[in-house]
Amino acid sequence: MKTVFIIYFSAISLVAVIITVFDKRRAVRHGWRVSEATLLAVAALGGSAAMLLTMMAVRHKTRKLKFMLGIPLIIACQLALLFFVGRGIFG
Repeated sequence: MKTVFIIYFSAISLVAVIITVFDKRRAVRHGWRVSEATLLAVAALGGSAAMLLTMMAVRHKTRKLKFMLGIPLIIACQLALLFFVGRGIFG
């Protein structure tokens, strides 16, 4: 079960990094963008930590309150969920 979680979170984190960098590049080039709903959905599905680190690294969405408060809030909720669920699964 641990291996499944590691593979899942690695994959969703990679997706989060890719779409964040892609959206940043498209923003610079004034092209088609990834919707904010999609970015937040990927964060909520487990890519929040990777997305936050990527946002800070490439300076993308760092002026948007929705992201600078929303992503850390998602991380906090995910950590709480992981703590409570993890105690039952891995305990």
